[in-house]
Amino acid sequence: QLQLEESGGGLVQPGGSLRLSCTASGSRLDKHAISWYRQAPGKMRELVGHITSTDVVNFYLNSVKGRFSISRDKAKNTVNLQMNSLNADDTGVYFCNARRATSEYWGQGTQVTVSS
Repeated sequence: QLQLEESGGGLVQPGGSLRLSCTASGSRLDKHAISWYRQAPGKMRELVGHITSTDVVNFYLNSVKGRFSISRDKAKNTVNLQMNSLNADDTGVYFCNARRATSEYWGQGTQVTVSS
């Protein structure tokens, strides 16, 4: 059974950077499509970015384009979300989601707070 754990969240000042990691246990992530979502207080969960099972990044939320990037680290069985030039609107809980065929898995999320 695949289990996902997000890490790397925290408090950062506006303009700062964080790198979130989505690490899998119980199975390899190589053949899964991975999505990063976020949910701000009082708002719906939104898709931030997506990498396919063939390592093509084919979606970034408009507001994060040019600031965020997704990459896969197969050696660590991890997918990373590098976040630069953070602003208050990036505050929220960030979740990773893995999908393969009809199976879908979620992590429990990691809090990102952008504040001075």
